[in-house]
Amino acid sequence: MVVLNRIYTRVGDDGKTALGTGERRPKYDLRIAAYGSVDELNSTLGLARLHRAEAPEIDAMLGRIQNDLFDLGADLCTPDAGKPLDYEPLRIVESQVTRLEQEIDQLNAGLKPLRSFVLPGGTPLAANLHLARTVCRRAERLVVELADKPAEAVSRASIKYLNRLSDLLFVMSRYANAKSVGDVLWTPGQNR
Repeated sequence: MVVLNRIYTRVGDDGKTALGTGERRPKYDLRIAAYGSVDELNSTLGLARLHRAEAPEIDAMLGRIQNDLFDLGADLCTPDAGKPLDYEPLRIVESQVTRLEQEIDQLNAGLKPLRSFVLPGGTPLAANLHLARTVCRRAERLVVELADKPAEAVSRASIKYLNRLSDLLFVMSRYANAKSVGDVLWTPGQNR
């Protein structure tokens, strides 16, 4: 259980923050940047949900994803260092990835096949989902870079989750646009 009685502690005034293991690292550390980007992604989904009236059927999906992103942040914040902890760390699991795949298939089933790349835009919901997708891709790049470091442990499920989530956010943006203005398509060389 999380209890936050005091918001400022002054412990981070030295430019370091604590991982879930208790280890302190600089705030610019790659692991901190990775789960910080996951937090930023979660905030962009909060902005997208302001436009839930455009496609209320995806709002529940976004709510579950926001909760999953806190799970992912906890997973990344508590690396498996091979030392026993006083608690069972929270981890992303395959069933969370599978759920994203099912939601991709569900939303994509009614969409027309693409014949061009899609420009970010369309409805306010779709534009916000495109923004979330790009933040998700950045978070994924940071998590993959972190996983590539020999001394850093990152679960494969975490990487898969972010990869599927960016796909789902793309499909959600197309779904939102399909209900209204349609996809905004790229026209190669249009302004030459």
